[in-house]
Amino acid sequence: MPAAPRARPTDLFTPQEWAPFQTRRAWVGPLLVAHCWGVIALAVAAGVLWPVLIPFCVAVIGTRQLGLAILMHEAAHGGLSTNTRLNDFLGHWLCAVPIGASLDAYRPYHLSHHRFAQQPEDPDLVLSAPFPVSPASLRRKIVRDLTGQTFFKQRVLLPLAAMRGARAARATDDHDYEAIVTGRSILPFLLVNLALLAGLTLAGIWWAYFVLWLLPMATWFPMVTRLRNIAEHACVEGSAEDPFRAARTTRASWWERAFIAPYWVNFHAEHHLFMHVPCWRLPALHRAVRSKPQGERMEVAGGYVEVLRAASARNSS
Repeated sequence: MPAAPRARPTDLFTPQEWAPFQTRRAWVGPLLVAHCWGVIALAVAAGVLWPVLIPFCVAVIGTRQLGLAILMHEAAHGGLSTNTRLNDFLGHWLCAVPIGASLDAYRPYHLSHHRFAQQPEDPDLVLSAPFPVSPASLRRKIVRDLTGQTFFKQRVLLPLAAMRGARAARATDDHDYEAIVTGRSILPFLLVNLALLAGLTLAGIWWAYFVLWLLPMATWFPMVTRLRNIAEHACVEGSAEDPFRAARTTRASWWERAFIAPYWVNFHAEHHLFMHVPCWRLPALHRAVRSKPQGERMEVAGGYVEVLRAASARNSS
């Protein structure tokens, strides 16, 4: 099986230029995890105090649930802490488990994606291969996300199949890859969520668990996860042959970072070039790579609206 083409730091940078991207900070990863939970807590408090803000809070919390998944991804690369045990504890118990994932299940799956990015053996190829689709098809996918149908499939049907010992069917929808992660962490997910429900019940706001934690997870979280997946790899010409085109970077405005792409997840081309660079260094890496002649080959979109237009450009006829 041929691995995906690779670029080396020495292809672009001198040792002095590359040195800043090799250093890690022990405190940044834990601070990002604390920031993510802090934003969730503030959004829950705002929704409780001012119920008129609940739709806004659902979007904020759903995006930070994606943020937890992104920080789990960072932990899969060892980027949350220089201490391996702390890295894995944060990535699993504070990031993965609350949203129904498992760091142990996700890590080998994801590293296989990096090894075979956009090759036939890439386990994530099912996410990008169907695109472009028609505008009507894209609308149907987003409606399924926002109405909870994707959540029901991932969090109810697939775990039930796993508990019955049923063999998972080959992916037929571009979210079935989640079964690999969610299907192996049912009990921890239930226990942590019961603890969240108990805590909110003791605080006298039991309903907030359903409206300000479960509802975002069932609606906004699947939708922005889909947008992230589309933006990262769909419709990038030459992605299987050129390491500088293995993924797309999307320039994100402040509102896109707040509601679609937290924690620098939009810098995906740079991540695929050099996957061990911590996420908070990706903006600087983007500027450094783009300053080199090779960086001109990268796929860079002007925003998520531009990406969705490209991904829904197929004629429905």
